[in-house]
Parts: sequence; structure tokens; C-alpha cells
Amino acid sequence: MNGASREALAAARERFDALTDNTAVDASKLAEELAAVTALLDREVSLRRVLTDPAQPGEAKAELAARVLGGQVGGESIDLVSGLVRSRWSRSRDLVDSLEQLASAADLVAAERTGALDNVEDELFRFGRIVSSSSELRGALTDRRATVAAKAGLVRELLGGRADQVTERLVIRLVTHPRGRSLETGLDELSRLAAERRDRTVAVVTSAVPLSDRQKQRLGEALGKLYGRKMHLNLDVDPEVLGGISVRIGDEIINGTIADRLDEATRRMAG
Repeated sequence: MNGASREALAAARERFDALTDNTAVDASKLAEELAAVTALLDREVSLRRVLTDPAQPGEAKAELAARVLGGQVGGESIDLVSGLVRSRWSRSRDLVDSLEQLASAADLVAAERTGALDNVEDELFRFGRIVSSSSELRGALTDRRATVAAKAGLVRELLGGRADQVTERLVIRLVTHPRGRSLETGLDELSRLAAERRDRTVAVVTSAVPLSDRQKQRLGEALGKLYGRKMHLNLDVDPEVLGGISVRIGDEIINGTIADRLDEATRRMAG
């Protein structure tokens, strides 16, 4: 997002955080309602354009949103949506993207309250690795001919009883309403939101063999000092790295594997 949209989302996140700091607010219900509003505005393009029209007064747009949503969602959701439509947006679609982010964030708040946020973050990562390693599964989850019910049923079959309910809800929402994203991109976004919720940065660590608890602790501490923030490690094992580790943080890759050293030596010899 750029310009006005980025500022609007930042303001919305502040209102969201203030709201969900109150434990009396049902975060799971809030997530469900915001997801329903996301689906509505994604589907009703004309309504979305009216609610983001910069020529219309913010209060008038907030009143319209309240009339449309009244009786369908609770007061907390209406207040959040009203605040969103009062803001200015660079693109009308940015409003829907922001609502979707808040819906996911609300589910992550629910996980945090039950002490399950770490598990949800790890489960999202592992599910992403499973999807990337199985073209058949990926095809089934992204098949445009499959019904919403069929995709949701497949996710429940895969994750039911094996993952936290929040993980299941987030993945079902993603595969049934991808909104033009690839499955991998959507899972990465969810992982990023989970990391942000804990004010941490995600480091994807690939090693030839599983790391010991001591190794994970030392690596996390070293990366934390290097980047000046808390670091969460998503661990993957790939025998092809031949030893050492490879760390990816956002777009930055830190390579320390034997395979990389051999490749570098080969390149130097060839030069």
C-alpha cells in the first residue's frame, strides 16, 4: 500500500489494538464478522467504490456502512469499518485488503489469549512447506472448479485435530477466498502477521540436519543481536545443503552451507 492507504491502515490498526486490548471483546467473533464484511466488499464493487470515494464526506460514508451492516455484525465491527471508510484510500481495493488483515489479526489475538500463538505461527509455516512439496495437494486447494465447501472440507480433513482451530480457520479462509493471491503468498502474509503480533521477525532457517535446542537458542540470540529485534525461527531440514545453515529474513539470505561454498569455489575456478 502507498500514501493515504498506508496511513489509513496504520490508524485502523491502532483502533483495532485499542479494541482488542479489552479482553471482554470476543476476538473470534470479531474475526468472523470482519471476514464477512471483507467478502461483502470484495463482491460488491459498486458499494466498495462509494465507501472509498474521496469526494464523499467521511461521516456520510460511515453512516452508509452502519446502515448496510446493521443487524448483520456487532457494534465493534461496525465501529472499525466506520473508522476505515472515514479515511482516505489510494485504491478502493486497499480498503478490502485492510479489512482482511484485521480479520486475520483478530483470529491471531484469539490464539494469543489462549497461549496458542506460537503454535499457530509454526503450523502455518509447516502447512506452507507441505503445500509447496505436493503439487497434487496444491492443485486440489487452488482448483477453481472445486466448491467452497469441498475446499473447506479438505482443509478440515488435513488439519482437523492436528492443528489449532485458529490455524484451521485462517487456512480455510485463505483457500476459499484467495482474492487473486497464490496460496504460498497468502500463507506468507499470515505468517508475517503472526510474527508482527509478537513483535518479532521471522527467520526461515534451512539446515542439513535438525538443530538442537541449544543451537536454536544460540542462533536466535545471534540473529536478534544482529537485527536488533526479537527473532522467531521457522526451521526446515534439507539434506541437499550438505551441512551448515541457510537463513532467509525477508528478501535477505544469509548462506553458510557447504553446498554454497562449493558453488562459490566452482565459480571462482571457472573465472
